[in-house]
Amino acid sequence: MWGYIYGDQFGLTSNINDILVVTSKIVSKAEGRYVQAADREEAITAETVRLVASRTFDGHTMRIVENRLGMVAAAAGVDASNTPDGWVLLLPEDPDRSARALAAGLRAATGAEVGVILSDTLGRPWREGQTDVAIGGGGVHMIADLRGTTDQAGKVLNVTTPCVADELAAAADLVKGKASGNPVAVVRGRGDLVGPLTLPGAASIVRGAERDLFWLGTAEALDQGYRDGYAAALADLGTQEQHLHAQQEPDTKDAT
Repeated sequence: MWGYIYGDQFGLTSNINDILVVTSKIVSKAEGRYVQAADREEAITAETVRLVASRTFDGHTMRIVENRLGMVAAAAGVDASNTPDGWVLLLPEDPDRSARALAAGLRAATGAEVGVILSDTLGRPWREGQTDVAIGGGGVHMIADLRGTTDQAGKVLNVTTPCVADELAAAADLVKGKASGNPVAVVRGRGDLVGPLTLPGAASIVRGAERDLFWLGTAEALDQGYRDGYAAALADLGTQEQHLHAQQEPDTKDAT
């Protein structure tokens, strides 16, 4: 990994708390996360924990899945771009661990309290296009918890918790670009978001199943609702039939 990034290349100094936003693809390459796969779909299936939605557009099937990192994303994060023919690239095995290791190395090499965000590109429900988000974090606050503070009108904020790591990842992509060959951007001026390497990483951003309001795609949810309702109706019909048969059976006690 150190062959790709050098602290002095970005002017990192001990009195500046910079944040490096690093494209996760170069970390995956440095970690050897290549998988030989004649069919990208096979690799996607191998990385899939749960199918959320599947749609076919213009003869191409797109799968939105939950991958082994708990992220819900198209194609489980499996990438075939900028890879040799017959190979695909998986996400880093543990993006938070990779980000912390990179931050620790840069801190040791430069004396600067550097934070690191690993970014990847995701789509968003209800919105076209994609944007970069944080999938790994080391020494950076992922969320700014503003609950309990007040706005300019003096009203208490009850739910405001901006995901600053995602915001920084998206802003950094404006500098890195998608095809420029520049995998790293430096964020300067937000040293207030830099902290110890023990801070929660990007895994803490992933919403758990118990709080997930969109567990399935629309068609999949309707299909599951139909199947559940049909099964419940059959069970209820069986209960009614048993009750009817019980009523129709002769009372042998009275007969004797």
